[in-house]
Amino acid sequence: MRGGKPYPPRTLEELQILPGVPEACAELRRAGLRLIAVTNQPDIGRGTQTRDAVDAINLAVKRSLQLDDVRVCPHDDADRCACRKPAPGLLLAAARDWDIALEASVMVGDRWRDVESGKRAGCKTVFVDHGYSERPPDSPDLTVASLPDAVSWILGTVFQREGT
Repeated sequence: MRGGKPYPPRTLEELQILPGVPEACAELRRAGLRLIAVTNQPDIGRGTQTRDAVDAINLAVKRSLQLDDVRVCPHDDADRCACRKPAPGLLLAAARDWDIALEASVMVGDRWRDVESGKRAGCKTVFVDHGYSERPPDSPDLTVASLPDAVSWILGTVFQREGT
């Protein structure tokens, strides 16, 4: 974060996984949940980052956290695509490809676009508040300081819905 705004790592060497995130993902995986990341990467479309560099970073994240999939939108807002969050396109495509019921899913993110995308897709939403100097999301289902803080709620929400 610089000046209250988040920035993606430019290289593998800059990649940092936040404390507790690997353990939180492992707990969610042990419970049988699919873990799919959806990420806006407009620097590809802007020409300030290569797709290869983004793919290498995402592969490292996928391996480190043992994610099932990573979906990328390379577009900028001006492209008006269906995949750039807050549009739900990445979530809808992942749900279709992985046979996931979005109404029984939880979208976790640290920006308003993530929460809005999840809501538009029909998911419950968790906002991880890192204190960015930007618009907050509208009415996430849960706000936490870190992913580990959300694990119990996610598991209760998902398994409560499956049991009904």
